[in-house]
Amino acid sequence: MPAPTLPTVLVVDDELRSQEALRRTLDEEFEAFTASSAAEALEILAREWIQVVLTDQRMPGTSGVALLREVRERWPDAVRIIVSGYTDSEDIIAGINEAGIFQYLLKPWQPEQLLLTLRNAAQLQRLQAENERLGMDLKVAAPVLRKRVAGKREAVRGRQRGGALLRAPDSPMNAICALIDKVAGYDIPVLLTGESGTGKELLARALHYGSPRESGAFVVENCGALPDTLLESELFGARRGAYTGATEDREGLFRQASDGSILLDEIGETSPAFQVKLLRVLQEGEVRPVGAPRPVAVDVRVIAATNRDLEEEVRAGRFREDLYYRLAAITVHVPPLRERPMDIPLIAQHYLQDNAAALGLAFEALDAEIVERLCAYRWPGNVRELRNEVLRMIALAEGPHLSAAHLSPRVLHAAGAAAEEASLSWLGGLEGDLRSRLEALEAKIVHASLIRHRWNKTRTAAELGLSRVGLRAKLVRWGLERAGGAEDGAAEDGAEDANEAVEGGGVAS
Repeated sequence: MPAPTLPTVLVVDDELRSQEALRRTLDEEFEAFTASSAAEALEILAREWIQVVLTDQRMPGTSGVALLREVRERWPDAVRIIVSGYTDSEDIIAGINEAGIFQYLLKPWQPEQLLLTLRNAAQLQRLQAENERLGMDLKVAAPVLRKRVAGKREAVRGRQRGGALLRAPDSPMNAICALIDKVAGYDIPVLLTGESGTGKELLARALHYGSPRESGAFVVENCGALPDTLLESELFGARRGAYTGATEDREGLFRQASDGSILLDEIGETSPAFQVKLLRVLQEGEVRPVGAPRPVAVDVRVIAATNRDLEEEVRAGRFREDLYYRLAAITVHVPPLRERPMDIPLIAQHYLQDNAAALGLAFEALDAEIVERLCAYRWPGNVRELRNEVLRMIALAEGPHLSAAHLSPRVLHAAGAAAEEASLSWLGGLEGDLRSRLEALEAKIVHASLIRHRWNKTRTAAELGLSRVGLRAKLVRWGLERAGGAEDGAAEDGAEDANEAVEGGGVAS
């Protein structure tokens, strides 16, 4: 039967006045049942859900200990308490050993003490019941949990492996991912080189999850973010008291990554002194925590990454040659984003969908104009900068459609310059006679002004001291008019085009 709102207490006492006094004391906080004998108490226990049994010790026919012994056998979840006016040590010992009582109270009892004892007893019973329920849930759920964990581990493994990296069919990343998949199974150090933001950490994760160490930890440390003293304790660990502030033993990332992999990012930023210590770790397979008397063995695959040319650093004497060859058993160079523009649409669309889903929004796919402008930009910040550009478009969008107007000026202008470069190629730069050179120079000045004003011909003409009719005539002569019509300023100029046709006659048409 369902448990009542108030905790239930069974009061067993052969004296009716004592029984009634207990009921009045408990009525506000408990649902109290009363019995005058052990037999009556057992009948109530058989039909009601009782959480706490409070019984007198000396009663006709049977003792409180004998009653609670039977309660313990038949209803072990009920909390058992004895209240008595006698302090016989044998009764107390028997109650503890045979009946497993929660507490032994003496008469005359104080209401506050009695209520506190019963509150604690009821809470104990609830905790015991919850503990049993959770234990049963864990037993039942263990196979389900194992299956879920295995499924999530497989999903992570699939997403982190090299084959899952976003790239086009003709991307230079295809050869790199194939190399990563090939060497992942061999327990040898790998050096990843390339500009910041190109995805070296993703490739390091692909190496880890494609290796026999995939069930171990994958740990990342940016070696350029900490001075030598802190980097040493961070990687190798430290004993308590080894330096000021070391209030406890520190395990170190190498030991945390034992049986797994560690990525030493920005390895080229480390000092020669630290490089000596790292070289010993790689040679001996053991680390010595700061302040420890003896080294500790570790089994870790080391993956290093840098945006520097380590061969040049070795020649310049800033990086140890022996450490370089320890780290660079296999070197993988990750190309910057500008060298693989075919990947930009895929990566941008992925970031759009991923971030929109996280924000609970929905957007249309990136249109051709946005893709063209993204592919024309140089991306000095690589994938990180591309992600920020997508976030900017999401933040500025007013609906499900994204437009080129949401791009940052540097991306927008660079795209415009690249798109019009072919249109100016016929000018041949600044070659030829004086007239040709002046013509080319004038075209470049006008073109730069158009880009600066986002192809707004009214503003461009005002800046250059030209009329709109004269400016448009030059654009037609240079073959820029058609390209300019698709830019941001074209809509703003549209209202004046009809008047321009009247003013300029056939020149502007």
